[in-house]
Amino acid sequence: MTDNTPVLEIEDLSVVYASRDGFVKAVEDVNLVVHKHEIVGLIGESGSGKSTMAYAVMRLLKGDAIVTKGSIRILGQDVYTLSRRELRKFRWTQMAMVFQSAMSALNPVLSVENQIVDTLLAHKPGMSKRAALERSEELMDLVRIDRKYLKSYPHELSGGMRQRVVIAIAIALNPALVIMDEPTTALDVVVQRTILDEIQRIQDQAGFAILFVSHDFSLVAELADRVAIMYAGRLVEVAPSRLLNLGDVHHPYTEGLLRAIPELTGDHVTIQGIKGHPPDLVNLPSGCAFHPRCPSAVDVCRVARPVATHVGDKLIECHLFRREEAVEHGSGSAG
Repeated sequence: MTDNTPVLEIEDLSVVYASRDGFVKAVEDVNLVVHKHEIVGLIGESGSGKSTMAYAVMRLLKGDAIVTKGSIRILGQDVYTLSRRELRKFRWTQMAMVFQSAMSALNPVLSVENQIVDTLLAHKPGMSKRAALERSEELMDLVRIDRKYLKSYPHELSGGMRQRVVIAIAIALNPALVIMDEPTTALDVVVQRTILDEIQRIQDQAGFAILFVSHDFSLVAELADRVAIMYAGRLVEVAPSRLLNLGDVHHPYTEGLLRAIPELTGDHVTIQGIKGHPPDLVNLPSGCAFHPRCPSAVDVCRVARPVATHVGDKLIECHLFRREEAVEHGSGSAG
């Protein structure tokens, strides 16, 4: 169950990439809090800035990426004030990451046992080899893989088993936060379901917070407590997953994503994609970056960037809701 203890606090975060054409604004003025025992899904089209944000939290951005402003705190500790030595200890003990491809995340020439033991001993140098082996067996039990596979190499395991080994390594040192970057992308639907069930079960048992990054709206909405919708480097909506349906009020981009989810039951419906393409992050549109694709855009959307507004239990960055708020309070026009 979620409590109000903040594990991850992202405040006014902006990240750019240096390119020949100029600075690519991958993440811009992002604010997000993930609480203890909470699962927060991060959703958006490819290129929206999801993975950049995740890698920024882990301080794993590549050399051409620059954090231009903002702060990232894990349990109150600013990640970007840590020395390299301190960061090495901090990773995997306080924050860990499950990467997209389990096959490339695992070393193909080392057994599963060696990879788990090496992780434990690297971050806990005082730990005995025997204790590390015992912990490896515990982790295999936790992710429901027979202990005999500790002696196996990655190529000898199925895709789902490899992904569970990666999860086992990520949680080996009981971190407070686990970031999962599209962990089920390369898996078939049945295995995806199994992995999601395992993630929920392990998280319930261990109590860590999760930031779950994905482009699959329906997948994340089912798993997460809250969902953050990202577009062109900005969070345009943050909402409880229970409120993610077309009958509720949402940002126009969120509505577009909801309409694009195929129905497995009920009457035949035509899937409606979002018209147009994501913007060039080097030359973003003026005003709201979504306005060229938005069916509800008005004049102010083209000239001024909207401010996030509370709409019930949601936080929505859209001029339409600012205008409604202004009317309700008898104030002037939105902007």
